[in-house]
Amino acid sequence: MKWYQKLHWKIIIGMILGLLWGVLSVGMGWQEFTLNWISPWGKIFINMLKLIAVPLVLTSLVVGVASLSDIKKLSRMGGKTIAIYMGTTAVAVTIGLLAVNLLKPGESIPKDLTDKLQKSYQAKVQDKESNAKKATKDRGPLQPIVDMVPQNIVEASANNRNMLQVVIVAILFGIALIQIENSKSEQLVSILDNANEVVLKVVDMAMLLAPFGVFSLLANTIVSVAGDDLSSITELISALGFYCFVVVLALFLHAGLTFSLMIKFLTPMKLKTFFKGIGPAQLVAFSTSSSGATLPVTMERCEKNLGVEEEVTSFVLPLGSTINMDGTALYQAVAAVFIAQATGISLTFGDQLTIIFTAVLASVGTVGVPGAGIIMLLIVLEAIGVPSAGIALILGVDRILDMLRTTVNVTGDAAVSVVIANQEGQLGEPHVSDADEPHFVMSREEKPNV
Repeated sequence: MKWYQKLHWKIIIGMILGLLWGVLSVGMGWQEFTLNWISPWGKIFINMLKLIAVPLVLTSLVVGVASLSDIKKLSRMGGKTIAIYMGTTAVAVTIGLLAVNLLKPGESIPKDLTDKLQKSYQAKVQDKESNAKKATKDRGPLQPIVDMVPQNIVEASANNRNMLQVVIVAILFGIALIQIENSKSEQLVSILDNANEVVLKVVDMAMLLAPFGVFSLLANTIVSVAGDDLSSITELISALGFYCFVVVLALFLHAGLTFSLMIKFLTPMKLKTFFKGIGPAQLVAFSTSSSGATLPVTMERCEKNLGVEEEVTSFVLPLGSTINMDGTALYQAVAAVFIAQATGISLTFGDQLTIIFTAVLASVGTVGVPGAGIIMLLIVLEAIGVPSAGIALILGVDRILDMLRTTVNVTGDAAVSVVIANQEGQLGEPHVSDADEPHFVMSREEKPNV
């Protein structure tokens, strides 16, 4: 597609300019101008992507499930997809725990700075705690399963935070279409397929705002973290730099080792082809901190540039954006142990296992929107008996780390889609054009009808 040409360079330029503008705004006292006149454009960009998230999941997932032809194929693909997603998440949490236990970043936090940060973010912490307590009050052991099934399809579709319910509804409709006569299902499938094409065109229009949207989001992040002067930024970076380093190191290890090994040994695709093809989606994920908002871009890149058939992307990627949160789960493990270290609480081996179990399950319920991981982190902290008020230590740098862990989430979605496509015989041959821009050899119109 035309708007993808040089998209990554435009986004990178927007990121650099956004960082520079944020620092300049703090130095020149332009915070109010930035918040009032620059930041809203970033929100508009995210809102436009969220606008099409539900229609995209409904249309693509229903068509994707219906195109699987029979229940056995659906069960096989669905079982493998969920198993791989859960496996990579468990590996991510383990890597995070190893990194934070070996490097011990929490022991480097001075007591006076700990008290200062807790006081600075106490209001936000109380607000997060209140939301978490409301969400978890009177919840039985099977409540997460109950929450998957919506009472009202319209209500579930109207709230992006219930995306898992939308996925369940789409899968149920897709399965129902498989079970009725072809003469009756073909018409509805055709309508939904055409609707999916329209949604993708809306994606094109939304991405016209991508460079300026990235600029606005990063400028807002710098201004929000800095406060009234740049000295607070220096203080935060100095105190929490080691913690950030551990998180980033663990994320890079997971993305660089786990996903690379999956692509190298489970698919015929070259690593360079994979990471180059998914690059623009990674940049969008980094700038928006939302795997749900990035979903349209991820689907386009996997289909057009990595050679993954639409039958696979329409099922694996929407499901992945909902339940596959490797980066988020890894972050929760590191953050939980870091807070325990900073507050002088010793964690047993059993506590570490509890973190793995809780983080994996919590990542399934983590919505793909900015900052959602904080809510799930509170659940992890409560599970191991660490004071949830300790979250004040990391709240100031959470937005930056949220960008990185979302990038890992999206990369994991794409890697799993390539693996599943290869196992199902649905992986085409990627091709690099003369313009050094990878394109899928078989166009959408050339694909055989399923």
